[in-house]
Amino acid sequence: MSSAQAERAEAARLPEGDVVRILLEQHAEIRDLFAEVKSAQGEQRKQRFDELRALLAVHETAEEVVVRPTAKQTVGEVEADARNHEEEEANHVLSELEKMDVSDPDFAAKLDSFERSVIEHAEHEEQEEFPALRRGCGEDQLRGMGTRLQAVENMAPTHPHPSAAGSPAAQALTGPFAAMVDRVKDALSSR
Repeated sequence: MSSAQAERAEAARLPEGDVVRILLEQHAEIRDLFAEVKSAQGEQRKQRFDELRALLAVHETAEEVVVRPTAKQTVGEVEADARNHEEEEANHVLSELEKMDVSDPDFAAKLDSFERSVIEHAEHEEQEEFPALRRGCGEDQLRGMGTRLQAVENMAPTHPHPSAAGSPAAQALTGPFAAMVDRVKDALSSR
């Protein structure tokens, strides 16, 4: 299993704005947030989980919309579809976790299991999908994908939406509206 530190070191070797660099940096941040959620208590635990939930929601949406279409060409349709399916499953679990009280012992157990599946998913991307993207795309294309990824993340939902997960077409159609609703919900709950 790689670590957040290893992901950051690998990302630092890639050009600024490269889609793989951005995703590796986010994988490291996701690992850090899992650790923070697990070590925090009370309201701080809820806040850290909300950060993790939002990052995972936008990260997975952007991967499905920007990365997977190209990954189907570079790593193959079977591999790309497998990553989309994992993201669909993760979206369902994230939705369940979001509805739970973070102090509930069942939350901790479900979070542990969820973390293992998210890390396994990230490792598949890092070992199979990302190297194929780097081999199959030029630097300009990877930077262009990085720009599109960040644009999609700025418009992506911040809460899980299982009905659209795993489908880039559904994400593209429902994502902007769901994101608007999510961001209003986030603003109201922070008050």
